[in-house]
Amino acid sequence: MVAAGLPATFGIIPAYCPLHALPKPMNIPQNSLVLYKNGPARVAALGDKLDIELEDGRSLRVRPKDVLLLHPGPLNSLRGLDVPVGEVEAACELLDGGQTTLPELAELIYGAYTPATAWAVWRLVDEGLYFQGTPEVVSARPLAEVERERVVREAKAAEREAWNGFLQRARAGRCAPEDAPYLREIEEVALGQREQSRVLQALDCDQNPPSAHALLLRLRHWDGMVNPWPRRIGALLTPPEMDLPALPDESRLDLTGLPAYAIDDEGNRDPDDAISLDGNRLWVHVADAAALASPDSPVDLEARARGATLYLPETTIPMLPEEAIPRLGLGLAEISPALSFGLTLDADGVVTDVEIAPSWVRVRRLSYDEVDTRLDEEPFRGLYELAQRHQARRRANGAVFIDLPEVKLWVGDGRVEIKPLPRLRSRMLVTEAMVMAGEAAARFALERGLSFPFTTQDPVDAADRQPAGLAAMHALRRTLRPRQYSSQPGPHGGLGLNVYAQVTSPLRRYLDLVAHQQLRACLRGGDPLEAQAIIERVGAAEAAAQGIRRTERLSREHWTTVYLQQHPDWRGEGVLVEKRLPRGTVLIAELALETRVKVADSVAPDSVVLLRLTGVELPTREAYFRVG
Repeated sequence: MVAAGLPATFGIIPAYCPLHALPKPMNIPQNSLVLYKNGPARVAALGDKLDIELEDGRSLRVRPKDVLLLHPGPLNSLRGLDVPVGEVEAACELLDGGQTTLPELAELIYGAYTPATAWAVWRLVDEGLYFQGTPEVVSARPLAEVERERVVREAKAAEREAWNGFLQRARAGRCAPEDAPYLREIEEVALGQREQSRVLQALDCDQNPPSAHALLLRLRHWDGMVNPWPRRIGALLTPPEMDLPALPDESRLDLTGLPAYAIDDEGNRDPDDAISLDGNRLWVHVADAAALASPDSPVDLEARARGATLYLPETTIPMLPEEAIPRLGLGLAEISPALSFGLTLDADGVVTDVEIAPSWVRVRRLSYDEVDTRLDEEPFRGLYELAQRHQARRRANGAVFIDLPEVKLWVGDGRVEIKPLPRLRSRMLVTEAMVMAGEAAARFALERGLSFPFTTQDPVDAADRQPAGLAAMHALRRTLRPRQYSSQPGPHGGLGLNVYAQVTSPLRRYLDLVAHQQLRACLRGGDPLEAQAIIERVGAAEAAAQGIRRTERLSREHWTTVYLQQHPDWRGEGVLVEKRLPRGTVLIAELALETRVKVADSVAPDSVVLLRLTGVELPTREAYFRVG
C-alpha cells in the first residue's frame, strides 16, 4: 500500500536502493549546495580551494574536504532554502528501520530532490529524531523508538523552558510556584544539605549556605521567620516518640504536707525542680525522671543521643517523650513523684546532714516576680537567708560571680520579642538552692564510692574573681575555662566548691538523668553503673549537647538580627566593654548583644555610648551600629 502523499514509484522499495548517486567530494560543482560546519553554503567558485558563500553573506575560501555535498545545484542563492511541507512520519514508517540516501529520502518525503528539500532532509538527519547518518547512508528509526525519543525530547524541552523561565524570574528578584524544584535545591545548600548547586552557579552566587540564604531572601521565598540554623547543624527537630513505662510500685517518702514551690519564669512549660523549707532544713525536689528512664532502656538511649532539650525561641524539642512533662513535671498534677534532696547548712554555710529519697510532693508554681515581692514572708525569707549564707561561703572559697545582662527572647505571630530579665533576688535564691542540691548529691555519691558524672572547673586567679563593672566581667568571662564532666570528683573553681554535680534538670539534661539513675540504684539496692559506663555516657552526651548549645546560640543570634530587622529605626545605649581602636566591643544590655563599633579614643571602658542601627545582614547574623 502506498502511503498518502508519496510518489507511486515508492510504493515498494528495498531497504537501500540508490536512485541517485551524490558526486564524490572532490567533484563538487559550482553553484552546488554544501554543508559547512553544519550550516548551508553555496559553492561560488572552484579551484584548489572552494569559494563558498554562507547564510550571513560572508564569503570564505575552504578546502574541498571541509565540506559535504548535499545537492549538485544549480543553486543561485541560499535565500530560497525554505523548508517545504512533507510526509516525514509516513516516510519513516515506510522505510521501517531500513537505509537509504539523502536524495532518495528527499523524494520520498517531499516528492523531489532539490536544494531546498536536500537541506530540509539534512536538518531532519541532523535532528536525529526520525533519521540518522550521512548524506551517503541515512538510517530510518523504527516509529516505536521515535515515539519514545519524542517523549524524552519534549520533556527535555519543557525542562529547558522551565529552567530558562526560572532564571529570568530569579534575575528579576521573584519566583513562581512552578519554581519549587529549583528553590528546593537552593534550600538544600542554605541548610547545609548539599555543597554545590547549578542554580547558584547559573545566577553567579557563591556556593555556600549564607549565599544561598541571601538568594532565598532576595527571591522572597524565605523571610526572616525562617531559622535555618537547627537544620543546618543537623539538630533533631521532632520529639521522641516511644512510650514511657508505668511508674514503678515502690515506697516513697510522703512530703505532701510540706509546702513546695516551683519558681520559674512566666510561661515555663517543664518545671523540673521545686524547693521547700522544713524548719532550718532545705528540701530540693526534682522530677523523678529516672523512675521512667532506666539505664539502656529505649528512652535512655534516645535521651543520650539527644544530650539535652533543645530550647529555641520559636519552639522546644524535648529530650524525653512529650508525655514525660505532664507525668513528671512538678506542679502540673496535684501530687507529683520526685527525687528529693534534704540538707542543712551549718553556721559557716557548709552543706551537712544530706538525705536523698524518692518522694511524693505537692507543688505550687510561682514566678520569680511573684516570689521577689514576698521575700519578707516565710518560707521565702528563710530560704533566702540560707541562699545568702551558702553564697557567702562560696564567695569566700573563690567562687566567680559574673552578672552580665540576660534577656528572654521568643517568637510568635510573625514577630520577635525581647524582654530584659531583671536582676531579682528570687533568681539568686533558686540558683543557690540548686547549687546546694548539686553539692549535696556529689558528696552523697563520693561518701558511698558511687561512680557519678561530677562537674569540675579549673580555679580562677584570685585577682579576677570579683570583677567590678561590665568591662571586667566581660574580660573575666573570656578567661574562664569551660566546665568539664568526669567520673572522678574534683573542685569546681567557678562555684567555689570542692565537689559538685548537676542533678536538678533530669527532664532536660541527660547527665542529670544519669546522676539520678545512679542515685536510685544506690537507694534501691540495685547495681549502679561502673566508672567506664559513666565515662562513655559523658562522652556521648557532651558530643550531642555541644550541637544543642551551638544550635541555641546561633538561633538566638538569628532571631536577634530579625528583631532588629523588624525595628529598623532602633536606637539605644551600649556599654564599652573592650577597646581595640579604632573599634571597640559594646554590650547592648536590652538585647544581650555584643557588637563592634567605631569609638573615639577618649571613650573609656564601661562608658555608656548612644547607638543607632544602620543595617542588618540576616544570612550572616550581622547587625551594624553607629555611635551617635
